Formats: sequence, structure tokens, C-alpha cells
Amino acid sequence: MTGLETNFSGVDWVIVGCYLLGTVAVGLYVNRFISNMADYVVAGRAVRTWLAVASMTGSELGLVTVMYAAQKGFTGGFSAFHIAVVAGIVPLLVGFTGFIVVPLRKLGVMTIPQYYGLRFGQGVRIYGGILLAVAGVLNMGMFLKAGAIFVTALTGLNDPMQVNLVMTALIILVLIYTTMGGMVSVIITDYLQFVVLSFGLLLACGLAVSELGWDNLVGAVEQIHGESGFNPTHEDGFGISYMAWMLLTAGLVSSTIWQTAVMRASSAESEEVVRNLYKWSSVGFLIRFLLPQFLGICALAYFMDIPEARSELLTPDGSIVDSSELTMSAFPHFLGQILPVGIIGIVGAGMLAAFMSTHDSYLLCWASVIVEDVIVPLRGGEMSTRSRLLLARLLIVLIGVFLLIWSLWYPLGQDLLDYMMISGAIYFTGALALLVLGIYWKRASRVGAYLALTAGGLAVFGLTPIQKAVGLKKIEADHIGLCAAGAALALMVIGSLLFPDKETAKQGEADE
Repeated sequence: MTGLETNFSGVDWVIVGCYLLGTVAVGLYVNRFISNMADYVVAGRAVRTWLAVASMTGSELGLVTVMYAAQKGFTGGFSAFHIAVVAGIVPLLVGFTGFIVVPLRKLGVMTIPQYYGLRFGQGVRIYGGILLAVAGVLNMGMFLKAGAIFVTALTGLNDPMQVNLVMTALIILVLIYTTMGGMVSVIITDYLQFVVLSFGLLLACGLAVSELGWDNLVGAVEQIHGESGFNPTHEDGFGISYMAWMLLTAGLVSSTIWQTAVMRASSAESEEVVRNLYKWSSVGFLIRFLLPQFLGICALAYFMDIPEARSELLTPDGSIVDSSELTMSAFPHFLGQILPVGIIGIVGAGMLAAFMSTHDSYLLCWASVIVEDVIVPLRGGEMSTRSRLLLARLLIVLIGVFLLIWSLWYPLGQDLLDYMMISGAIYFTGALALLVLGIYWKRASRVGAYLALTAGGLAVFGLTPIQKAVGLKKIEADHIGLCAAGAALALMVIGSLLFPDKETAKQGEADE
């Protein structure tokens, strides 16, 4: 936003630089502990409860998470808190029941497509691995753009070339310590970043409340959003279908079906650790939405009292502008205004560390899926450990280059959270059917699995640029996502009943 001066200074740059270089040094040091793909991908399955909780929270509480959650608080008000509530309750229930994740840990799989192979055959594994990798990489596509917006607003680097250079430097640092250290470095650095980022967010919230006061926060939301800012079911707000979509995505999918979370379960020392991991991580899943959403509301209240900022953020009729990049930038601009010198460096270091934390986990995840679930099965399982590690590291670099290009080219056109959920749905709508029915329904078949995975492709029409390209009238992403999930489950059942696997059909006849 024009006319705003940041408090970010040279001292803060030193703090950020020292922290980021320290995390890279850790990644290089732990390279000595990598001896095989299990060490590289799931840390040798030796991670205990508290380190696993900190690692999962640190990974899921990334800069992109903070940015899209703050954006939802800014554009939705207090009613956005329903996302945080379902994000906390569902993992807690998973911890008590062991739903999906405990059976996967019992099987000892490193990736979800590996489960596909055990349950439905190698063809389904390869097909599912391709869809997972494509959806996962596209899902990461806006991470760098979110990071660029954050750095620009917080530090005052308004020159696009400077922002591009900073983003390039950050992705290079991530690539170095992820390729060298694998999941071991990810878990260790996630722990450090969890501590720093938790401190930073809590401090920012305290300063924001002290600066603005509760009455101003409530008044700003009431003035801009009206009743919809407090009631998520209101017709002018999120609505019932969007809440159901968040229950599925922010709740169930992000904790039990999304591959990066499942990798944490696979890294756990035992099934009991898996259960405890989800019970305690439920607090982290709640906070990763709640604190940034609250800071987004604080940014709304702060800038409504600044005429220049208000004119940029609001339309003439008083509603929030339809510009994803501008509404995302409100949160880091707000931090740049209220945090003092030194403190802003610590918070900035935590946020950028979170940026790296999410990137390292996701890069490692998608590269390992391509190697273990696509390339190795296509080669008949004949591939040495050295070749697998080398290929995984090469793929991490290639994915990183793609992300840099995609983030500069793709026109977002919708809230960042909605983009991420609908791009991820290309994979997880089919995965939901395969995991739930594959684990808990004996009659689930190979044909049903193929049909369910294919149904996930419907989710691509939830992306705003795709709708414009094919001439579709604006359709909300949550409607398309729910339809894709329902289609995947229905096709899984229909395909399995019409085309049962031979072994399953014989077992059914014997049971009858």
C-alpha cells in the first residue's frame, strides 16, 4: 500500500540473515545421518511424540498458512474462526480414534500411493502418485508469491526486482538444506522454527490488542462486514456449503489425507506416538488458523482509520476490494507498522523460517512421491538407494525452479486459501475415497479406485483462471470441491460393485 513506512531496519536484516544461515548450517550438518531412503523421507521412523508435534506444527504453520489465514480474517472477520475450530477438532478426534493414520502406520508405508499399491496394485499406485505429485506441486505454486508479498510489505522493498532476488535466494537456501538433509533436517529445523514463530505470533497479537483495543476490533468488523463478520452461516458471509468444505479440507484432509501430514505419522516411532501426535497437534492446527486470522482482523481495524489505506482496501460502497494480492498484503503491512525495531526482525525471521519450513517439507514430499511411487514401480522396483537419493535431490531442485516460474506467471484471481484447497482437491478428493473405503470396506476394487482418482480432475474447474478460460460463469470453489468429493466416493462404490476384484468377489461369496 502506498504511503506507508515500515519499521524494518538494518538491525532486523542482520537478525533475519543470521537465523536463516543458521538453519542452512543445521541442514548441512545432519547430512551425515542419511544412509537410506527411510532416513531421508521419514527420518528412520524414530521420531518421538514431542519432537513430532513440534515438527508437524512448525511445518503446517508456514508463512503461506499465516498469509492465507490472515487474509481470511481480513476478508471474513470473526466468522473466519470457524475454520480454526474445525481444524482443531478433527485432528483431536483422529488422535483418539486413529482414523486412517494408524492403519497406514501399521502398514509401514512412507507415502499414500504406496498404500494404493498394497491395496489396489501397482497401476493404481503409479496413477495416484502422478496425480498426487501434480496436485501437490500446483498447490505449492503460490507459496513464493505469498512470500514475495510478505517480504515486500514488511521490509519496504517495493522494487519488484529486489523482491524476485530475495525470493530466489530463499528458495536456494531451502533447496540446499532439504536436498542434503532430507526429513532429518526438516524435523530439526521445524522444531526451531516452531519456537521462534510461536513467540513472534503471540507477541504480535499482544502488541496489536494493546495498540487497537477490543472495542475497535469489534467495531471495524461490524462496520465493514455487518452480521456476516460474526456469523459464518449468514447468507452474505461464508455459508453452510463453505463451512462443510472447510470441515472436509481444513479439518479431515489437512490432518489425515494430505501427504505432508501423513509423512509425520510415518516418521513416528510407534502407533501410540501417532495417536499422541494428533491429540497434541490439534492445538497447533487450531492456533495456526486462529492467531493469523485474528491478526488479519487487527489489520482491518488498523487500516480503516488511515484514509490512504482505506481508499485502497475498500470499494466506494464500503466493501473490501476484490484483489487477492492487496488483501494478502494488509497483514505484513500491519506488522511493519506496529512492531518496533529488533522485534520486527525476530518476527520476520520466524515468518521467513516458516516459509522455508513449509517449502522443505513439501519439496521433500513431492520429490519422494515421484521417485518411490512413479519411477521406481515403473522400473520394476530395481533401483539402488544411491540412485533414489540422487534422483530425489534432483527432483527437489527441478520442482523449486518450476515453483519460481509458476508463482510469477499464474494470475491468482481468488483468495489464497481457496486456491490451495481446490488445487489440492485434484488429488485429495480421490484419495479420500481410496483411503476411507480401501481401509474400511473390503469390497473396494481396483476399477473403483481408478474411477475415484479420475473424478478428482473435476476440481480443476474451481480455479478462477480456468473458469474464465473455458467461459464458465463464476462457480464457487467450495461447490465444485464438494461435488468432486461426492463424485469420487460414488464412483468408487459403483465401480467396486460393478467390477469387483477377483479375490474380493471370492471372499464375498465365501462370507455369504
